[in-house]
Amino acid sequence: MSTPGRGLHGRVLDTLGPAITAGEYPPGSVLRTDELAQEFEVSRSVMREAVRVLESMHLVESRRRVGVTVRPKAEWNVYDPQVIRWRLAGADRPHQLRSLTVLRSAVEPVAAGLAARHATAAQCAELTECALGMVANSRGHKLEEYLVHDIDFHRVVLTASGNEMFARLGDVVAEVLAGRTHHEVMFEDPDPAAVTLHVRVAEAVREGDAARAEELTRQITVGALRELDVLAP
Repeated sequence: MSTPGRGLHGRVLDTLGPAITAGEYPPGSVLRTDELAQEFEVSRSVMREAVRVLESMHLVESRRRVGVTVRPKAEWNVYDPQVIRWRLAGADRPHQLRSLTVLRSAVEPVAAGLAARHATAAQCAELTECALGMVANSRGHKLEEYLVHDIDFHRVVLTASGNEMFARLGDVVAEVLAGRTHHEVMFEDPDPAAVTLHVRVAEAVREGDAARAEELTRQITVGALRELDVLAP
């Protein structure tokens, strides 16, 4: 899927980024920008702009008299939403999904507990609205509609925690949830038990019950890991 708003260099990135993250260009590979510009039929300035974006993600580095070199995976900015999207599109999808879901299981329960302590009335209302939206779209194979409310729900939890570090993980969690849906690592309809858990989390946050909000959210993330065991072993 092409990334909107980035013009020609975006088209280059949508090919080159997934190729790098999929290992088609192993670490240490040298990318010749002149050759790539010819291959993609773009100007050198467009190619340089694409390389700058890849550099910002720590996927490559430019060296004088050497060229553009692919960096080791350990140096990549694995929290960059675009890098996550590219990795989820490749053969490493099951590992990437599991890695991200384990991250969620470590962060989101704590965030939900904090949200129960710090959420504003408006955030509580928004969380309840998201949960009800999930319920309304949980039957009839409406996964795209369900996804919108699911992403919003988890963003609100992370933001309502009052911890700016957790809040910044909203885009990461959004990519995980979107990746599961778009790559069909979901059942045709969401697990009813998981949907109910989201409603109960919203209730716990509204009632200020931190321990319950944390435990219920932990059950959600554990369930997500179990789904991966079935759908992306």
